[in-house]
Amino acid sequence: MSGRKRTNQPYQIKGVDALFGGTDQTETEDRHLATADIVPFEQQPRRYFDPEKLNQLVESIKQHGILEPLLVRSSKDGKYEIVAGERRYRAATMLGLTEVPVVIRNFNDQEALQVALIENLQREDLNPIEETEGILELVALRLQKDVEYVITLLNQAAHPERNAVDNVIHKEEWQVLQKVFATVGRFTPESFRTNRLPLLNLPTDILNALREGKLAYTKARAIARVKDEAQRHELLATAIKEELSLVQIKERIVTSAKVNSVEAPVTSLKTRFESAYKRIKNSKVWDSPKQKKTLEKLLETLEQLVEQD
Repeated sequence: MSGRKRTNQPYQIKGVDALFGGTDQTETEDRHLATADIVPFEQQPRRYFDPEKLNQLVESIKQHGILEPLLVRSSKDGKYEIVAGERRYRAATMLGLTEVPVVIRNFNDQEALQVALIENLQREDLNPIEETEGILELVALRLQKDVEYVITLLNQAAHPERNAVDNVIHKEEWQVLQKVFATVGRFTPESFRTNRLPLLNLPTDILNALREGKLAYTKARAIARVKDEAQRHELLATAIKEELSLVQIKERIVTSAKVNSVEAPVTSLKTRFESAYKRIKNSKVWDSPKQKKTLEKLLETLEQLVEQD
């Protein structure tokens, strides 16, 4: 491990000082740490690490080294927990590097989570679900409320005429919310409400797979379009297990749709037959000589069809 080095230009994340209400005056250290002494952040907002992008980062580090230090904080057992830079850490371990450049900051748990969220959101490479849930969690932290409360606050703002009294009560909360969105950038509260909140209505199995980092968002979105729950669940499991590409997933969806279009009329006809049989069996047509003759002719036709099979 190399020696400790002070720096007059500590690691900065755009908007962090504004969000925390001033510049952090705690001690900052710029140094190198052994990779064995670094552990990932347990509350890392990013769940999915794209293998292709990670390999690209590995190649970049091979050629140029790690250009931006990891942001870490002291943890238990003499370890250091990553607040920002887990992709760089993963790439470094893939390369077998024994140490990496870091900046150490004295964050508490809430500050660490907020900085991790902001850093990931500003890099613009989270998938839309990670980004949506990250922003909601960041606002919830600042308001010291839960995520459901934040969603309610956003939806209330869309109907100010219905919530005149609440608007006065929520004025300060709304200012905090706007401050967060200004720090993150790319969204206004209204555009976030209309374009991102609906993503949380994706099927539960799809959302869980995304949250667990099991597949890319583009693949999950394609699978989510399968309306049949059993078929969607089966395709999702296969896509994860066999690491299907997006093209392969779309091909399987098309093939399944063609099979269903052929099977649907047959299934529908069988259902109609079974329904008609039950109704005829319990109807009064058996009491009518004329209708009984009609039934007899139909029965003969059905028997002939079966004999020809």
